[in-house]
Amino acid sequence: MARQHVTPLLLQGGHPGAIPLVAVGPQAGEGSIDEAFIQALVHAHPSALPIAEIDPIFAGAIPICRELNTTAGSIDNFMITPSGLPVLVECKLWRNPEGRREVVGQILDYAKELSRWSSSDLQREVSRRLKLDGNPLLELVRAVAPNVDEVAFNDAVTTNLRRGRFLLLIVGDGIREGVEAIAEYLQEHAGLHFSLGLVELPIYELPNGSRLVVPRVLARTVNITRNVVAVPDGHLVEELDNSAEGTPSNSNPHGERQQQFWREFLADLKIDDPEQPVPAPARLGYLSFMLPAPSGSSWLTVYRDQRANEVGVFLSSSRNSAGEYAMQVVADEWQQIKEELNGTAQLVQADGRPRIIDSLKAGILDDPEVRRRAFEWLAERVNTFINVLRPRVRSAVADFQARDERTS
Repeated sequence: MARQHVTPLLLQGGHPGAIPLVAVGPQAGEGSIDEAFIQALVHAHPSALPIAEIDPIFAGAIPICRELNTTAGSIDNFMITPSGLPVLVECKLWRNPEGRREVVGQILDYAKELSRWSSSDLQREVSRRLKLDGNPLLELVRAVAPNVDEVAFNDAVTTNLRRGRFLLLIVGDGIREGVEAIAEYLQEHAGLHFSLGLVELPIYELPNGSRLVVPRVLARTVNITRNVVAVPDGHLVEELDNSAEGTPSNSNPHGERQQQFWREFLADLKIDDPEQPVPAPARLGYLSFMLPAPSGSSWLTVYRDQRANEVGVFLSSSRNSAGEYAMQVVADEWQQIKEELNGTAQLVQADGRPRIIDSLKAGILDDPEVRRRAFEWLAERVNTFINVLRPRVRSAVADFQARDERTS
């Protein structure tokens, strides 16, 4: 991928010299670059985003509002295509980068929350944000595409929301040390049918006081696939079904209890590896900790089996993938890995494939003391599994990719 290392030069007609352009920084006075400035720029000039280069089906997205409220936080910029495909934008200053897991994790949280919405939910929140009656979402779309049919548009919006068919963009003002490493996570996370893009949006001051925006795609992926969670034989990992039309995201007490369980667990979880993404608390019986394999093909499943009063963690992978190759490599090195995992984990066979798993019969998990002990055990196991397996998965994936390059 091409990178911009030097200051751009402005060549003026009739003049032999070249004028170096100065990047607009935080001390530029009125109109200086901050996240609010980038939000305003994206909202006023959506063509500044190279959307067609990331996923062409989202081209022509129409800006709807800034700071769209969700229970996961406020989406910096919300846009939608006339065909009902949502675009979510998270604006960041690369000179003050958040940790990689936080930057990517935040926009993924927004996507997960919106996947529980219907078109009615979206219309309601847009109306609240814009303080307008009626259906400002449809009105803004029709201002650009007058022939949009209301019924077809609403149906498409609901379908795309429920399927998680979004474009997620992380937009920053310019390259800074370490920022491009975020691209790794664009291939590691799975769970919704979304496309992701990392966009550089540096801004330069021209001699006449005008500003030049130079958009560039740093990374993208359009091949995120939905993982199927396979659980050990005899175990029950429950999922929350929010697919019924009109079901609000907070209407299922069971899902809320599941989310509270994981929220308590994650609050005290300490992970040694600063590169490891941490999932948001889910309304499900499991969490997925993604490992460094392409297309989200390797992950740790951390589960709670309510029927058996059990918690556990196991290595998972997609079939016929780099992640599955890494799983087999781990199994081949099991005698050494078993000791590094402190000897309590087991290598078992599930559906004809190896699986590394450890579990604890905790007792009644609604009991505060039992819950505390279960969290302590599970936190230690998750951290140890990450420390031991993450570097091995990364190494095995590199071997897998090198082998494919030699045979292609």
